[in-house]
Amino acid sequence: MRWTIKPKPSEDKIKHLAQALNVEDFVATLLIQRGIETYEDAKNFFRPSLEHLHDPYLMKDMDKAVARIELAIENHENILVFGDYDVDGTTAVSLVSSYLKSHYPNIATYIPDRYDEGYGISFKGIDFADDNGFSLIIALDCGIKSIDHIAYAKEKNIDFIICDHHRPGEFLPDAVAILDPKREDCTYPYDELCGCGVGFKLIQALGQNRNETIDDLVEYLDLVATAIAADIVPITGENRVLAYFGLQVINAAPRPGIKALIHQIKKKVLDISDVVFIISPRINAAGRIKHGNHAVELLTEFNFEQAQQFASEIEQYNADRKDLDKKITKEAFQQIVANNEQDRFSTVVFQEDWHKGVIGIVASRLIETYYRPTLVFTKSGDKYAASARSVKGFDVYNALDACAEHLEQFGGHMYAAGMTLKAENYINFKNAFEKQVEETILPEMRTPEIEIDAEIDFTDITPKLVRILKQFEPFGPQNMTPVFMTQNVKDTGYAKTLGADDEHLRLFVKQNNSEGIAAIGFGLGKKIEIAKNQQPFQLAYTLAENEWNDKVSTQLMLKDIRTDGN
Repeated sequence: MRWTIKPKPSEDKIKHLAQALNVEDFVATLLIQRGIETYEDAKNFFRPSLEHLHDPYLMKDMDKAVARIELAIENHENILVFGDYDVDGTTAVSLVSSYLKSHYPNIATYIPDRYDEGYGISFKGIDFADDNGFSLIIALDCGIKSIDHIAYAKEKNIDFIICDHHRPGEFLPDAVAILDPKREDCTYPYDELCGCGVGFKLIQALGQNRNETIDDLVEYLDLVATAIAADIVPITGENRVLAYFGLQVINAAPRPGIKALIHQIKKKVLDISDVVFIISPRINAAGRIKHGNHAVELLTEFNFEQAQQFASEIEQYNADRKDLDKKITKEAFQQIVANNEQDRFSTVVFQEDWHKGVIGIVASRLIETYYRPTLVFTKSGDKYAASARSVKGFDVYNALDACAEHLEQFGGHMYAAGMTLKAENYINFKNAFEKQVEETILPEMRTPEIEIDAEIDFTDITPKLVRILKQFEPFGPQNMTPVFMTQNVKDTGYAKTLGADDEHLRLFVKQNNSEGIAAIGFGLGKKIEIAKNQQPFQLAYTLAENEWNDKVSTQLMLKDIRTDGN
């Protein structure tokens, strides 16, 4: 692990903001590191408001999209709401379809089969629309590169509205409207929305036509917050506002489907991490193991007892997903060793019977051991399909683009992507990808990094600080949980390992004459000797509240531990 302390802002900036907000200097430092430099910036950050959301009509083609939907309603056309099978896609489909159904009955949904149709708009889905009399398809979280598919639909007199957030290609599809803030010709003020977020802007615009206010749409924000958390988009700007109020809906009045997923959780208030690790994997499991339709059924069901039945089925899919994840990860590790590929610049593995629904998770698991861009392939029909995951700072999408001659299709983001290729091109692609990564990855990208926001002493850890940091929530990309470093720390003699394989570390630590504070380090069990040798050491950690027997105390969530001077 590399420990990197973030650059400290100028003293003038720190003093000015600290005085304006009446906070400690290092709290002002944390804010400036997040781009918050004025009292007004801080007010917007600490007090998100629905009024901060942008006018949806600022998005290119929004007027065309709304006009086409209104025309379809006026003419009693059948509208098909189409979306990807992951969390972002299924929440977006659930959001737009349930909103439209509240105003108009001729609405149906379509989620492509991960194994039969693959990612994005499919010819099979368009044929379904044609066979069943749909003249308008609203595509969510996909479609920005579907030039051939949109042309095929047009031949069948089916119009498309595309709501996407992925990077466009050189040419755009010939759709009635393309809502994508990443379009070069779109001047919308915020371009980091997820697919469900773009869908929300669409219903916001439709709502304005019906004299609805933003307050009338708050009930949909549990879906948007879930998508934001799952899709790992920046928690800044509009995403921060949408996630903040979406979490309030999840905790106070979630839709029956989400309530059914979380009703057995003992935690009183869920945060964004709970959405990431509890809600999202279960919604994802439907599309990974069975079919994304099951997720849409759950999220659009308004009878709680029926939602509980759907949630129970999805819980089983999630258990199956975990078993497959463990099995395939083990086989992938064995393949890397058998091929003597431990020291490559990239990981590219393939086995034809690996379950397509979990290869993305397996890619992330492999990165935990071999920290490098990773692609996991399986057989899909007569082609090979893969999920890609990357390491901090390395743009895997650009690397795939450089190897595009070997690929049938690809799409995604800087850190996650998907692709297909012909079987005979696999080896050539694998070699080309390895060469591209070797030539473009920087040396520091090959070692995991802990970014430290500030160095503090234990005496700085006060109830006031913990209260202030809670107001930084919701956390996520570009607003990560602050990581602190403290030096000259000693364990008080209570160091021990936890877990079946002693993989976790539990400490009770002091600095000089400070009060002792509990610390837990998941996956750090092997570092217990550093704590036990009676020599001072350093901690990198985040702060968390631990509730036990109705008592709340602060504890350190360890990121790493190392000897002083290391």
